[in-house]
Amino acid sequence: MAQYFEVHPVNPQPRLLKQAAQILHGGGVCAVPTDSSYALVCHVDDKAAADSLRRIRQVDDKHHLTLLCRDLSELSSYAKVDNRLYRLLKLGTPGPYTFILDATKEVPRRLAHPSRRTVGLRVPDHPVIQALLAELGQPLLATTLIPPGADQPLNDPQEIRERFEKLVQGIVDAGACPMAPTTVVDLTGEDAVVVRQGRGDLARLGL
Repeated sequence: MAQYFEVHPVNPQPRLLKQAAQILHGGGVCAVPTDSSYALVCHVDDKAAADSLRRIRQVDDKHHLTLLCRDLSELSSYAKVDNRLYRLLKLGTPGPYTFILDATKEVPRRLAHPSRRTVGLRVPDHPVIQALLAELGQPLLATTLIPPGADQPLNDPQEIRERFEKLVQGIVDAGACPMAPTTVVDLTGEDAVVVRQGRGDLARLGL
């Protein structure tokens, strides 16, 4: 049964986030709010937790999971970023953008795309997930909380609780958040390629 944490959406209580971080450190999967929708997250170094996360979403190992990072400096530990890319990333972080980048050797092989050695990364702009990332001290592995067979993410924490409390170990309730997916931009080639137009405005990136 999931532990349920009701937190303030702007000033989340550190005591509750500490407990949520302990669940993640212990190999649990949590549902958390972001600036695009609720997401399922787990510890980046825990293979069993990542496998559990995929089972809950009912996606296979070819489904691209995303690394949620606190800031650009953390992001650059996991992706190869030159000056040109850094300038573009700076325009979109923090924000509702997912960037596909060439993975560094820091990224475990199981987390990178199996054939391309790429990784999806983003820096979310939401006080609660930012505070949780700070408490944890490292990125989180994430996927949008879309129930199996559905095409829209869940936005109501009470509905998430009803449907997932026996599947996840923690639910962080910060109220409703947007229901639009992130804009996904592939930055692995010469030119930026928009894979999915979502909540993030392309004009902000100069695209």
